[in-house]
Amino acid sequence: MVDVTDLADDIRVGKRAAISRAITLVESSRADHRAEARELLGLLTDPSTGSGGAGGDGGAVRVGISGVPGVGKSTFIEALGTHLIDEGHRVGVLAVDPSSVRTGGSVLGDKTRMSRLAVSPDAFIRPSPSAGTLGGVARATSQAVTVLEAAGFDVILIETVGVGQSEITVAGMVDTFLFLTIARTGDQLQGIKKGILEIADVVAVNKADGDRAQEAEATSKDLAGALRLVHAGTKTWVPPVLTCSALEGTGIDTVWNRIIRHREFLGRTGLREKRAQQQLDFTWALVRDELDQRLRNDPAVAAVRAEVREAVLSGEMPAATAADRILEAYDS
Repeated sequence: MVDVTDLADDIRVGKRAAISRAITLVESSRADHRAEARELLGLLTDPSTGSGGAGGDGGAVRVGISGVPGVGKSTFIEALGTHLIDEGHRVGVLAVDPSSVRTGGSVLGDKTRMSRLAVSPDAFIRPSPSAGTLGGVARATSQAVTVLEAAGFDVILIETVGVGQSEITVAGMVDTFLFLTIARTGDQLQGIKKGILEIADVVAVNKADGDRAQEAEATSKDLAGALRLVHAGTKTWVPPVLTCSALEGTGIDTVWNRIIRHREFLGRTGLREKRAQQQLDFTWALVRDELDQRLRNDPAVAAVRAEVREAVLSGEMPAATAADRILEAYDS
């Protein structure tokens, strides 16, 4: 049994053990833990600051980071996080690792790849298994953001696994979405989905160092042209395309400045409206998640599960009929 009030108090004064315990709590699928997590988040949420909500000046700066495989997301996050700490910020990193669809296990290697950032007292890195959720983003990520903001971290970086729909999912919980890419990835405009260009707020071509610097510049120009086409005829924010080298630490400050400029473009009202819509979308996501849990744990469903499974595997029952049978059992 968790003393939620004491845990909330410990989080507010920045006790790292309490922060870890709270995030573990919001990640849990146990019914009693989920109830305690809801109570905890209620205590931590402060509408006047925007923490966990949509009010105030937006609270912490929330940035989603994704990119093509091999782009160096962890190296970039360490470089950006170190730069921000040097500027006086406190940085929380939520690095969502892909879980095995068979075992639910996860490598959780991001913390080992950010060794310098991990030892800083002004940084908190939490690798979390995605547990097979859509797009590889853990259900509890939004709630973990609330915990980190309550603990005084003023910049929250969320790294996605960069596969499937994870980019779309994480874009729905951050203020600014940063897409990382590199040169030498084939046809840039074919290799990057149009949907990614539509949701990206800032694009950075990483590994612009040594012999690759010229190629990175050429890639950035190609992408900038593509983004102008995507946003042609609109008055919306046109994502800048920058070059940087996380390895050498060059261009990192420019990327951060563009992130802040995007936040300024949104303005106080725009940020409040964006977060309000995100909270509404998140509400329905929680409803779907809770219904899924209830369906899986329902005794009536459990009673027909084996029978339906065998009938589907043997070809005696089509999937649509099987789904109706399960729902009928649940409704009963």
